[in-house]
Formats: sequence, structure tokens, C-alpha cells
Amino acid sequence: MATYTRTEIERAFADFQAAAAHACETGDWTRWAECFTEDARYHEHHYGHFEGRAAILEWITTTMAQPINRDMVAFPSEWAVIDEERGWVVCAIWNVMRDPGDGSVHRAVNWTKLHYAGDGRFSYEEDVYNPAEFGTMIEGWLAARRRVADDG
Repeated sequence: MATYTRTEIERAFADFQAAAAHACETGDWTRWAECFTEDARYHEHHYGHFEGRAAILEWITTTMAQPINRDMVAFPSEWAVIDEERGWVVCAIWNVMRDPGDGSVHRAVNWTKLHYAGDGRFSYEEDVYNPAEFGTMIEGWLAARRRVADDG
């Protein structure tokens, strides 16, 4: 028997996505981190494991302020599957770069698994992606920026 309704999980996921969009607009990741429980765990395959909302907020704030990362301007979900029995959301999230000035689109996808914990919050996130694909995407984005600068 499911602990949470599909509607509740969908609402929390929509809030999670809206909080990410807000963070991209403002640079403030607090609202996004508040989508997690105080004791949440976050497994990011490149950066490591983080325990607790405060650690997640510190990591995401520092990471997204770094060069190149701060040029990721959107994290839209292409699709999501909700497992009501487990309270899980599995989705594909695009990591979209700022327009390099020529209108080209540069993005790479990661798969995210979220565990819903009730009260609009998630207790776990894991991101899975191919670092080589991200590297190739970033190289293309940097090359486009150089071309724009050279043409300007």
C-alpha cells in the first residue's frame, strides 16, 4: 500500500522543479535545498555524498557559483516516472548552458532518482550521468563562445 498519493508526489516534484528554476534565476539555492528533509542524503557521482540539508545547500551553492557551472541556466525535466508504492521519482534532467551568443543550444542529461518523504520534501537524491558526455557538451559550448568572441 502506498504511503503517499501520486498527487502529493507530483506536487512536491513540481515544487522541486520550480525551486531549481528560481535558483537559476537568482543564484540562491536555499529554496531548492528546502525541498529536502533535514536529514536528507544526496549522492552525486562526481562530487560525492552529502548528508543533511545544510551540507546539500553548502555544496550546491559553492558548486553552482564556480566558473562554467554558473553558466548552467536551466534544469528542465524531459520526463518523469512516479512510483507511488515506493514514493520515488525517476526523471531525466537536462543541464542547459547559457546561450554562448550564437543561439546554439548546449545541454547534457542526467537521470535523477528522488525518494519522497512526505510534507513536500525528499529524503534522497541520486544523479547519474556520463561525465564524458558532459565534457563533450562543455567543450562545444566553450568553442561556440570563442567563435562568438573572435567574430565580435
